[in-house]
Amino acid sequence: MQKRTLGRTGLGIAPLVFGGNVFGWTADEKTSFALLDAFTDAGFNAIDTADVYSSWVPGNRGGESEDIIGKWLKQSGRARDSVVLITKVGSDMGQGHRDLSRKWIMEAAEASLSRLKTDHIDLYLSHWPDDRTPYEETLEAHAALVKAGKVRAFGASNLDAAQLQASFEAADRAGLPRYAALQPEYNLYDRAGFEGPLADLCTRENIGVITYFSLARGFLSGKYRSIADTEGTARGGGVAGYLDAKGLRILAALDRISAETGAKPAEIALAWLIAKPAVTAPIASATNLDQLKSLTRSASLSLSADHMAALDAAGA
Repeated sequence: MQKRTLGRTGLGIAPLVFGGNVFGWTADEKTSFALLDAFTDAGFNAIDTADVYSSWVPGNRGGESEDIIGKWLKQSGRARDSVVLITKVGSDMGQGHRDLSRKWIMEAAEASLSRLKTDHIDLYLSHWPDDRTPYEETLEAHAALVKAGKVRAFGASNLDAAQLQASFEAADRAGLPRYAALQPEYNLYDRAGFEGPLADLCTRENIGVITYFSLARGFLSGKYRSIADTEGTARGGGVAGYLDAKGLRILAALDRISAETGAKPAEIALAWLIAKPAVTAPIASATNLDQLKSLTRSASLSLSADHMAALDAAGA
């Protein structure tokens, strides 16, 4: 599997990242292990998670996803350097607010390392903006973790262009390293937040980009065609908002290209992201092996210029 350089991080990743938000939620430990085995056996190497996953599940507290990944990594026998572990810090883990203070980052990093059963995190991301904490304090904490060998590279998630630029300026003023990667929400439906100034800034500054909600919470798989399809599903509530004229127009384009190529809608939606110049790799998750095999096919799917243009127009 050919790897892509993730911006200035020094990390090389395959063009699809496994989304670990399902671990401890819609995929139990045994299923998660099988999915991770199949994903890495297929030549992919990057796994995304966060300390807060999956705290939204009744009875969970957060850390369940990291714990499952750590157990898998330990029992799998895989060389540590064959896997790129991406996790995040800054969500509310009981503090009552988002937190990117130096104190919290240092504490949270140790907790994540313990759950992941490793001595280093490959990419550590500030999960959300934190208006309480200056960029300089957050960046200094990340830099200290890199210096200590506990983190290889760091970046951010959910920053807009102005916030990312402000973080660069703060880093330069303080003589600190900049964020080297970004994790934005971006997919065929949700485009306005990334396309334009933010994508341009990432390209100009060589920022590695890994997109989340790459399949719009599963909507772009094509399995949700009406409100009735969302009822009783784990992600149903989040999908309903996509069932408008724009969403149906995108599904129609995916269906047409699927008929022409033989690829499934989810594979096409991911291939569209993989082909975007500003994107290093999309994140996608699966809860069974058939889903996973389909997702991994997206990395080798080449869309024609006409197909790219049709998808661009459908989701404009």
